[in-house]
Amino acid sequence: MNSLIIISLLFSTVLVYAEQYVATLQSIFDFIDRDSLVFDVGAHIGNKTDEYLRRGARVVCFEPQPDCCQKLRNRFARNEKVIIEQVGLSTKSGFMDLSVCSSSNTISTFSKEFKCLSRHSQRGYKWDASISVPVSTFDNMIKKYGIPQFCKIDVENYEYDVLRGLSKPIPMLSIEFHIELFKNTVLCLDYLSQLGYRQFNFAAGEKAQLYTEIVGYKRGIDRKNTQL
Repeated sequence: MNSLIIISLLFSTVLVYAEQYVATLQSIFDFIDRDSLVFDVGAHIGNKTDEYLRRGARVVCFEPQPDCCQKLRNRFARNEKVIIEQVGLSTKSGFMDLSVCSSSNTISTFSKEFKCLSRHSQRGYKWDASISVPVSTFDNMIKKYGIPQFCKIDVENYEYDVLRGLSKPIPMLSIEFHIELFKNTVLCLDYLSQLGYRQFNFAAGEKAQLYTEIVGYKRGIDRKNTQL
């Protein structure tokens, strides 16, 4: 299978990939080719989009927050390689209530669990606003734009629902997860393994450098002691 997953941990990123990448991948950005299509799900204001553009990729940004989308439009107004979709991704199309943290909109979320159990809630952050936003599915966006070579998903504990909107593996994928909400990560890994992904790797936090060894994931392991 020519498929790969990268999973961002609280302080690291986990990578799952096909055998032909084993000897060649040293950085998260090594598998982004010039003119390849990248989906940036949870694009916020485009910092990661900028990284993909530097490597010559074409990028579709998915961001449901209107204020962030306006900043994306301003930032990339003259860049024909960027498309901005003011939409969230979920299990089905429609509208959903997005909880917004006004003091730090990078942690705005669709996840009720995230608001209660994440380290951000423990540090006093409040989700003080709610807005109704349009949502679509991963599969719908693939039908619209084609299969991306790489997709980054950073949606504050809503990764599992985004992935459930994907019915077939794509070449390369990354997801963020939080160690205090690891149960959701196990759901993601189980779902991805059903799609056929098998191999993982790590990168620390926002760093792009990959871990030196490949690790696997076995479905059905003890959810309290899951290790990669």
